[in-house]
Amino acid sequence: MTHADILPEHRPAASPPSNRAAYLVLGMHRSGTSAMTQVLALAGATLPENVMPGDEHNAKGYFEPWRIAVFNDQRLRAAGGAWDDPFTFPYRALGSRDEKRWITRATDLFDEEFAGARHPLMKDPRVSVLGPMWRTVLDDLGLAARAVIPVRHPLEVAGSLAKRDGFPVEKSLLMWTAYMLAAERYSRDMPRAIVPYDGLLADWRGQVARIEAAHGAPLPDLTPQAAKAIDSFLTKDLRHNQATQDLAGVPRVGALTAQVYDWFSAAAQDQPRPVEALAEVTQRLEAMRDEFGVFVSPVTSDLAVARTDLLEARQILAFEQSKMSALESQLAARQGQLTDLEGQLAAKAAQIEDHLRLEQAVSDRLDQLLGED
Repeated sequence: MTHADILPEHRPAASPPSNRAAYLVLGMHRSGTSAMTQVLALAGATLPENVMPGDEHNAKGYFEPWRIAVFNDQRLRAAGGAWDDPFTFPYRALGSRDEKRWITRATDLFDEEFAGARHPLMKDPRVSVLGPMWRTVLDDLGLAARAVIPVRHPLEVAGSLAKRDGFPVEKSLLMWTAYMLAAERYSRDMPRAIVPYDGLLADWRGQVARIEAAHGAPLPDLTPQAAKAIDSFLTKDLRHNQATQDLAGVPRVGALTAQVYDWFSAAAQDQPRPVEALAEVTQRLEAMRDEFGVFVSPVTSDLAVARTDLLEARQILAFEQSKMSALESQLAARQGQLTDLEGQLAAKAAQIEDHLRLEQAVSDRLDQLLGED
């Protein structure tokens, strides 16, 4: 596929401006969701107002709505879970009144972050396991949903989480399994594209073509300039933690994860398998939750409180610092303008003094001439 194959003049006509649709990047943490989100953003989808900045673990940025991420952590904790709880799937519904309150809060927050954008772009892996709540929000807002699910080898994800969070491989694989099962289950009735992370880095144009075909619509604004920006963004340094061991050989959970990975790998190669193939894994995960959840979930929930509070404090600090930087820039600009005005006033004053001296000289000369008469 050539560059020209995906430029606007070679792609399907865009949907009418009145049609709004949200792009949801779903899947497991550290699975290429950030890279996929930036591709969609550069192609015209709208990021939220408050985006999580990059750090030492993701220098190019997470493109994640940090206020929504904090909210999602709070919602997970309200049901006794956490973002790193491997038993967050299936969805843990609250009582009817509490569920409605959370949906109302989520709706208000979404409105604040996206301000009526025609193609809002929401990337937070937690949305995968909170799918029923967020689907209700989008339905209430009259927004269609289009899903993109990046697929990265589970052991590569485990390697990344080991470096960032110190998680053992078994926990990371179980989390990967839960998040990917949730992403599939809660996006099953919407247009969706399952994208291999390696394929995105190797041939993003081909993957964009697959996304557009799956969605039945072009990306909002994939211009030649956007394509160049995507080329610059998708560099080799986004490829880390290559898998080196046998997935099925990981004790206790490897074979379970391998079943799900095989299903997603086939789907990412346009070789779909029946979704019923995932039912057995879901049942086994639920059985593990019933057996071990009481030991795991409360601990992860307590740890999540500290993590979320720290994240919120960091993001608020970063936000305030960005506001301070903006104010300092404005002040510097004002000071520059003031300096320019002072210079202009000084020049005007010098001109006035020159005129006054000239007038005085003319007046003195007239007096001299009159005196001679």
